Amino acid sequence: MNGAVPGADGQSGADDAQSGADDAQPGAAAKQGPPYVLRLFITGTTSRSARAIANLRRVCERRLHGEYDLEVIDIYQHPEAAKEYQIVAAPTLVKMLPLPLRRIIGDLANEERILAGLDLIPVNGTTIGK
Repeated sequence: MNGAVPGADGQSGADDAQSGADDAQPGAAAKQGPPYVLRLFITGTTSRSARAIANLRRVCERRLHGEYDLEVIDIYQHPEAAKEYQIVAAPTLVKMLPLPLRRIIGDLANEERILAGLDLIPVNGTTIGK
């Protein structure tokens, strides 16, 4: 990983530009963006951060087939985002959409836990930890 991490500030501008484009294009309302909006909060370019990114991308590509928007936020570079989302440990995955909002803390090595957190498999009242 090269350390380049998109910040939270670029997203709102894209949303503004997109809403203007939607007004100009017929049928654009049907394309509302990816159904899954995910934010992964990491701490720098550590091996734990790299594992979390790789694990999450692998699961998302296999199960969501590109139908997701993943924003990786380095809380060292964007501490205001960590405060805004009340991030107390990293890596932390926050599923923004679809609702309800969910958080998964750790390097995301447990695929079943990720899938349950994304509501892709039922939890069935059992513990899905290690």
